[in-house]
Amino acid sequence: MSATDVQAPAIVEPKKSNEDEPGEGETLLKEAPIKSVEVTKPETKQSGLKPETWTAIVLVLVTLISYPYTGGIRSWHYVWWCGWLTAVSTGLGALPFLWVKDIEKFWLGICNALAAGMMLAATSCLFYEGYNVKSKDDDVLSVHARLILGILFGIAFIKVTKVILDEHEDVNVCGLDGLDAQKALLIMAVMTLHSISEGIGVGVSFGGEGGDRRGLLVSLTLAIHNIPEGLAICLVLIPRGLKLLPATVWCILSSMPQPIFAVPAFLFVETFLPILPAGLGFAGGAMAFVAICELLPESLEDTESKLATGISLLLAFTTMLNIQYVLTGEL
Repeated sequence: MSATDVQAPAIVEPKKSNEDEPGEGETLLKEAPIKSVEVTKPETKQSGLKPETWTAIVLVLVTLISYPYTGGIRSWHYVWWCGWLTAVSTGLGALPFLWVKDIEKFWLGICNALAAGMMLAATSCLFYEGYNVKSKDDDVLSVHARLILGILFGIAFIKVTKVILDEHEDVNVCGLDGLDAQKALLIMAVMTLHSISEGIGVGVSFGGEGGDRRGLLVSLTLAIHNIPEGLAICLVLIPRGLKLLPATVWCILSSMPQPIFAVPAFLFVETFLPILPAGLGFAGGAMAFVAICELLPESLEDTESKLATGISLLLAFTTMLNIQYVLTGEL
């Protein structure tokens, strides 16, 4: 082999790094710049009782303090106590929800139909009572005219209230917001109006001859009657997310006009009796409007079954009327 045939080993020059090109770490730093991190303070839990708890405590204290330890049955204090008990009994309507926790959409629609049926039954009782109020010869408007005017004003009141609520979509009530809060406020409005006329009825029943026995009977009947009304309120509020204690407090507060209006109605029977038909019509008209135009359409939407909604509506309606008939012997 000749010397010329021997090849010199190839010298591989190391690859020079380009100082202009950034390294891998530098590239990552440029592509993902460090962002400023805001240090948030840990949230501190609010101490103390919630408003609904304070309200419940106040209701219990008023119940104990306002008991008529002295005085007769025909005193304003006793009338207040009877009206107060009828209001508190409304909260018993929340008891079934001690065992019912989560409600599916279909059963939410059933709840709306049941509430609508109960409200329509209560409406028919209001109209019946207002229709049969005794009138005087010197009355400017007949009982029937006052009843019809009350119905029209009740419907108008709810329509105006709904327009106002629609303009405030961000309304928030006890954790409910939007449409749920609006629905809750509408239900509370009609049930509170309904309680005003019932409070006047309690006060008027204690007046006149035989008022002792009649007033006690009316108060007891109303207290039992208020339990399914409280259930009707809870059927609307609790499935929408309201907790049990706030819903119970709301039920009782919806009947607060009963003791408040019972006392002046007892003291001034002759003054309150002429406006009773209009008050009954007002409450009934408002309640019927909410049941037909709000609860029933929502029930049909949730259940997607006219049969299920219709059966639930009819069942609640007839049950409520039967309760009223058993308690009083009339609608």
